Amino acid sequence: MKKETKTNAMRMLERMDISYEHREYECDEFTDGSAVADLLGLDHDLVFKTLVAVGTSGQHYVFVIPVDASLDFKKCASSVGEKAVQLIHQKELLPLTGYVRGGCTAVGMKKSFPTRIDETATLFDRIYVSAGRLGCQLLLAPEDLRRACDGAFDDLTTL
Repeated sequence: MKKETKTNAMRMLERMDISYEHREYECDEFTDGSAVADLLGLDHDLVFKTLVAVGTSGQHYVFVIPVDASLDFKKCASSVGEKAVQLIHQKELLPLTGYVRGGCTAVGMKKSFPTRIDETATLFDRIYVSAGRLGCQLLLAPEDLRRACDGAFDDLTTL
C-alpha cells in the first residue's frame, strides 16, 4: 500500500481541525482544471482553480475561481482595493507561493496573501481545489476554505 504524502495544505487544514477529503489522479505535468474535473468525473462547477496576481501597488493577491471561468480584472482589483491587478508570470509562482502551476492552492502558501474566493463557491456544500501538488485535489466546504486562507467571498469572474 502506497503511503499517503501530505501536502502543506493538508497539514494546515489538520492543524486547524478542518475536515477535508482528498482525491488523487495520475499527473506528471500541468493539467488545467477543466481537464482535472473531466479526469475525476466531476461537475466543472464544483472545481476551482487558484490564480495569483499582483496589483499596481506591488502587493500579491490570490483569487480562487471556477475552473471554466475567467477573472474579471476590474472586479478583482476593486475587491482588493487596487487600481489594477494582473496575473504573475508562471516562473514567479513557485518561489512566491511554494506551489507549482497546476498544484497551487490558497492554503499553506509560503506567505499569506490577501485571498478572494468567487462567491459562486457558496452555492455548494463542498468544492474541490488543488491540494498543493500535481495529481491531488481537496474536497472541503467553501467556508472552511475561506477560514483556512483567511479569505473573503466576492464576485470575481466575467459573465
